[in-house]
Order: sequence, then structure tokens, then C-alpha cells
Amino acid sequence: MEKAYYGCWPTMITPFTEAGRVDFPAIRNLVEWYIRKGADGIFAVCQSSEMFFLSEQEKLDIATAVHDATAGRVKVIASGHTADALDEQVEQLGRMWETGVDAVVLVSNRIAAKDHDEAEFVNNSDYLFRQLPGVTFGLYECPYPYLRLLSTDFLRDCAQSGKLVFLKDVSCSISLLTERIAAIKGTGLSLFNANTSTLLDSLILGADGYNGVMANFHVDIYRWLYSHFRELPEQARRVSDFLTLAAVIEARAYPVSAKYYQNAFGVPMTTVSRSKDPSCLTENAIHEVEALFRMETVIRQDLGL
Repeated sequence: MEKAYYGCWPTMITPFTEAGRVDFPAIRNLVEWYIRKGADGIFAVCQSSEMFFLSEQEKLDIATAVHDATAGRVKVIASGHTADALDEQVEQLGRMWETGVDAVVLVSNRIAAKDHDEAEFVNNSDYLFRQLPGVTFGLYECPYPYLRLLSTDFLRDCAQSGKLVFLKDVSCSISLLTERIAAIKGTGLSLFNANTSTLLDSLILGADGYNGVMANFHVDIYRWLYSHFRELPEQARRVSDFLTLAAVIEARAYPVSAKYYQNAFGVPMTTVSRSKDPSCLTENAIHEVEALFRMETVIRQDLGL
């Protein structure tokens, strides 16, 4: 079955003004930057967007702005799934669907509490699906506030029944990725790997693309890897090695580091963040971002980008 969701998708950051408000002109410019750099789609209102620190109206306004800015050129999915109570989640997800996005992304750790078992997770998922029958759903194993990985049986059921079209996998495990890719084969469910170190091997296994933090820095290089890993395997492995090492920067001061990068080399924006104090971007962290850009430039020249 031909998949509707594939390729390389950034997890979109949210630019803020110096006063701490959402910077909608920067959002529109960032959409253009993503598309110009080769993004196949955009995941808005996600953890990278600082969705747990946005108001309900801000989430909806951001999703609407991204949807409108793409003008149908690429797909847009959005989450904003942060509520605890299931009935509140139904309201939250339903309103997000009304923004016109292509899919609304469930967050696995919102569906059941940390101490709840698989049966309760499945029951709660079914409740959300029943309450929102017209909504196209994706699912994200968001690591905040805790990581809940999905069972292969649950994924297989969702794939075969058509309940899900998109999965952002954060397992970081080739063995689990192998199992999952086999379980959803031949269905309309697309598996996107969020982890760079396992990305190339997962693409070889049949994963449908990359959806992660580092697409805010070099989505074009990820796009090259996705497009050329089969016919240029040795070069693809070298590119994968660069991307893997570059991705270490995520642990430093993200998303502040991505905002600094964008302001310096992409889209003008502040480093204001609600999830992290911008002071976490130390002098050394700034040097690392700038070194990353210089290395990217060399890689792009080698790849003809």
C-alpha cells in the first residue's frame, strides 16, 4: 500500500517575541524555510513547539497559522494533546482537528497514567477513537512527562483497522523497530523514526521517514539521506555518521539552541523559550552551534545541496 506520510519532517519550534508572545511572522517564515530546505511535512504543536507551555488558544492559532502558511504544499500534523482527563482530551483534540491539519497526533503518555497497565491504555485509546470518529490520527511516544512505548499488538491493531496513519517512534531500538515495521507492513500506517543513530538502519528495514529535532538544523541533509540511501549506500553511511554525531547537540540547550541557529543562519527570531531559560545557551553551546553550521556547509558542498 502506498503511504500518504513519508520523508523528512521537522518537529517545529515555536518562535516567541521578546515580550514572550508567539511570533507569528517568524512562524510563517519558518514554514517557508522548512519547505525551501526540502521538508516533506511539518509536525506543529509538538514537544519541540513547547506545547505543554502554550495556552489552548495559542496551540490552535499556531496550528492554523502553519496550515495556512503551507497552502497545501506539504502536509501538516499537530498535537497539542496535553490534558489529563479523557473528556478534556476529546475537546482538545476535536478543536485541533477543526484547524484543518491533515492529522491530529495523540500523545501516548496522555492516554494512560504511568502506573496504568496496557489494558487501560487500550481502553482509553478506544474511547478517544470512538468519540472522534471523523478525525485522522497519528501517535507520538512523547518522552515528556514520561515515556510510554506502544506495544506491537496495539500498533498492529491500529494499522490493520486504519485507526492511525502516523507514528513517531522514539524507541531508539533497532530490534523494536524491526518488530514494528514488520507488524505494520502493507498497511496505511507510516512509521517515522525520531532517533538519528538508528535512522539509516530503520530506513533500510522499511521505515517511512524521519521526524525529529535535528530537522530544525539541517532537514535538507536528512532529506538527502532519505532520498539516496539505497543507491549510494557507502555515502549514505558517512552522512548518517555525521548526522548521528551532530544530533548530540540536542542534549545541550534545545530548543534554545535551535532558535539561536535559526536566528543566525535561517529565520530571524529570539531565543526566548518557555520550557528552558535562554541562559542555558552558554558560550560553549553557542560555539557548538556555530561549529555545527560550518560542518553542515562542508557536507552540503559534498552532497551538492
